[in-house]
Parts: sequence; C-alpha cells; structure tokens
Amino acid sequence: MRSKAFIVSLLCVLCSLTTHAQELLNYPLDTVNGEEVYRYQVEKSIGLYRVGVNFNVPQSEIIRLNPQLRERGLHFAETLLIPTGRKVEEKLKEESVALKEEKPVLPDTIQINPTVEETAVEEPVVEEPVVEDTVVAEPDTRRVVELALMLPFESQQTKRSGNADRMMEFYQGALLALRDLQNDSTLYRLRVYDTERSERKVQALCDSSELDSVKAILGLVYPIQIERMASWCEAHQVPLFLPFSDDIDLATHPQVLQFNSTDRQEADSLCAWLKAQGENIHVVVTEVRDADISSSIRTLRKQLKAHDIPYTGLALRDLMNDSAAYALDPTKENIILLHSDRYQQVRVVIPHIATLRNVGHQVRLISQYAWQKEEIDLPQVYTSVFTAETDREAYDALWTRSYVGGHVSESPRYDLLGYDLMRAMIGWLQGEQESVGLQSAIQWKQVQQGGYQNACVKVLAY
Repeated sequence: MRSKAFIVSLLCVLCSLTTHAQELLNYPLDTVNGEEVYRYQVEKSIGLYRVGVNFNVPQSEIIRLNPQLRERGLHFAETLLIPTGRKVEEKLKEESVALKEEKPVLPDTIQINPTVEETAVEEPVVEEPVVEDTVVAEPDTRRVVELALMLPFESQQTKRSGNADRMMEFYQGALLALRDLQNDSTLYRLRVYDTERSERKVQALCDSSELDSVKAILGLVYPIQIERMASWCEAHQVPLFLPFSDDIDLATHPQVLQFNSTDRQEADSLCAWLKAQGENIHVVVTEVRDADISSSIRTLRKQLKAHDIPYTGLALRDLMNDSAAYALDPTKENIILLHSDRYQQVRVVIPHIATLRNVGHQVRLISQYAWQKEEIDLPQVYTSVFTAETDREAYDALWTRSYVGGHVSESPRYDLLGYDLMRAMIGWLQGEQESVGLQSAIQWKQVQQGGYQNACVKVLAY
C-alpha cells in the first residue's frame, strides 16, 4: 500500500509540474506567421540559455524564430522574437473564452518504476476504425531518448528519513530540467527506480531486459550498488552519472562519470590556494574524529608535505579548549583547516574560534561546501564543486508553480543538483563535456583511460 501511495504522490508531482496555466510577461507583443511572440531586447551579460529559462521556452524554439543565432550567436541589445506559447486564434477569443491550460510539456514521458517487482505494464493500444470526418492526430515523429533515475526513495519504509526527502528534491529538479530540454526533435522519457539500500534490486535490473533501451543512468548512492551497475554499464556502453559518491575507482570503470570531487582533488586545490597566500600564514589541520585519522585528513597531510607547506596538527577537542592558543602563531594569520562538510559540526567550534580572535589572534576558518551560504561572523574559506553564480529567480518561480511546499533547508540544494546533473547528462549524450548550471560548474576529465571525474574544483574565500 505504501508503495502505491508513493507512486500516486510522484504522479501528483508530475501532474502539478505539467499543468500550470499560461501567464503573459511584461514585454511587447507581436504576431509572426500567425504566432504570438514577445519582442525582447537582449540585456548585458545574458546568454541564450538564460533567455530560455527566463521565458520558460526551449532554446530550440528561440532559434526557430531567430535563425541568425545559429550563425553568429547572441548579441547585446539585439531584438529577439520569443514565442508566448499562444496561437493568434486563442488571443482573439480571450475576451469571451477563458484561457485554456497549457499543453503538458512532458506528455507521456515519465515511466515510474519504484521497484523492479512493480514495473508498470502499459495496456495494448487498440486502434479505432477511421470513419468519415474523423480527425486523426499526426504521429509523434520525435526521436525518443530513454533515461533512468535510480535513488533510495525509501518507498517501502514505514518511516522515511530526511535523506529520502533530499532524494525527492533531486528528482523534482531533474524533472524541471527535462521540461526545459524537450524540443521538436527529441522526446526524453525518464524511468524512475527506488533502489533503497538493496543490492538485490540493482542486480535484478542488471539481469533483466528492463534497461536495454536506456541511453544513460543518473543516480545510485551505495558503493556495492554502484559496482553492480557500473559493470552492466560497461558491458552495454551506457554512461552512469554518480551525483554523490566520491570513492569509485574510475580507472577501472570507463562508463562512470563522478560529480563529487575526490580527497586528492580537494587537497591539491587547497594547497594551491594556500601557496598563493604567501609566507605570512600558519596552517593548522584539525581532525574531527577522536579515534583514528580519516582517509581525507591523511590525504590532505600528504599533499601539504608534497607542496612543502608546513602545518600543525590539532585535535578537535583541543581546538575547543585553552590548548588551541598554544598551537597558533601570534605573528601570522592562522588558517584552521576543519575538514568537515557538516555545518552543525562546524558551528560547534565557531564560538571557540571567535574567542581566539577576541584575544588578538588572526584566525581564518576553512571547511567544505555544505555551509558555504551560511552567515558566519568570521573570515571563511571553503573548497567547492558548487561554483556557479547564475541567477535562479526564474527557476525558483517555476518550482513554486510546479510543486507544493518549500525546499529542504540545506546548502547545496538537492533540487538544483538534480537540475544541473540532468542537463549535464543530456549534454554529454550530445557530445558536450562542460556545463555551468544553476548551482554547479561541471567539467568532465578522463581518469587514466577509464571513467570521468568532474575537474571543476575551486577554493572560494570570503
């Protein structure tokens, strides 16, 4: 019953996504070849992708009405014709007839398979005889591209965790990306699977013919599931995009594309940033765990030595008492490396670092991406793969119209990650190796003739 309820909830989300009404924007209107269009003057520092997002129109539709863009691209201050999505006949009837709802943007494109055992089976289509004066709709001649999304939605659990809510937001963001990418030539179909924590479910998918028509797979969280699916993808030459894992041996998995940075990537980026600060700094490496040293800290210490950067080790418990002052250099700026992506963990030590500043020490805190947007009364730096600075107002407005409820309060936002990675995956199928999304910058680089790693890792300072 809970599985059925989950399917119903997903369908409700999809229906709300595809049934919002047309709303005219505040731009001059005109008619071209019987089609109503906006006349839009291109603003500074805006590209074709952003124009499409702002008007909620696929880029292919903009190029169709402005064929000059194929040859020379977008120019500042030029006037573009942007389709409103309304025919002139509808405009003439507007005073007497209420506006019809938009045609769903993703008609029949989502096949929801929460579990392998409950795969939906379509009823056979029975053709009706064509009688006189019957209008027969033209067949959809678009190329169909099958995609798969595999995440632990926990649909079979009595009580779903907060992680399942994040997975749902990821899925919703991916749907909004598909909405943007539908065009006159290509129809994207998405199959959705709840993999939970089950190796058996993933293996059953690999052993069946369920995925034979799939061109790319996005998702999977747990290493043993990834290993199973990566082997299948290599045998079938299907790319597997991993949004969360960062410890897969890409050299042995040529079809895997890993979004998260590795410990080595982050350490090297951090070392390069530290070298650029000059000699008037003192580096303090803080270990969060009280027991054994984590692999990420071992990697960081190894790379600090390789880059000839001296440092002092400090346990977290020492950072939070009087011992911290003895580890600092009063003549230099002390840069404390707290290798944690949990803001709650970082927030615990902030008062202690503030105390060090209050007694005259120069202190700067470095941690990881998950708390990058938090307001902290300290100089702060973080390593990040989430480096895009794109305006998200149009996306947030679309989210509000499409879904009920707010976002999970977390940075980075999982819906934006789903949106960006879905676009990056389809871009990869079209031969693109770089993309800049609403939150994430992505640059795929091959690892030792194997799989691909996102090379877009930066150190950002505030």
